[in-house]
Amino acid sequence: MIDRYFEDYVPGVTYDCGSVEVTDAEILDFARRYDPQEFHVDAAAAADGPFGGLIASGWHTASLMMRLYAEHYLSAASSLGSPGVDELRWPRPVRPGAVLRLRATVTEARRSRTKPDRGVVRTRVEFVDGGDDVVFSASVLNLIRVRPAGPGRAPAG
Repeated sequence: MIDRYFEDYVPGVTYDCGSVEVTDAEILDFARRYDPQEFHVDAAAAADGPFGGLIASGWHTASLMMRLYAEHYLSAASSLGSPGVDELRWPRPVRPGAVLRLRATVTEARRSRTKPDRGVVRTRVEFVDGGDDVVFSASVLNLIRVRPAGPGRAPAG
């Protein structure tokens, strides 16, 4: 992971945050624990359901996004958490065997008026499948620490 600070999150820049394969075993395990709807937990019932087969829970997809986002986009040196997520969408179902690639585009970065040691970064995240179709999207807010003052650097603020 690269140490990124607020100054490094430049609006318009897109990051490739890696990919993940979604297996049927993971779909079933997650859904049995957290989202036990038939089209997530029962392949036979799902075949006759609204999606014509087993699909991943949207919350499972969101969890996979968060893993890649934390590993490849956020920095342990500067991430201060998130006040929330907006516009969460699942426009297409995720099926077993899908390989999803995460891209993250900085859409806004503004310095905090009340806490000069940090800023707010808004990022558009999209999971795309092998056909480059968006299967998940969201607008994520993160609180990000500014680069600390050091030798030859002006103090934060």
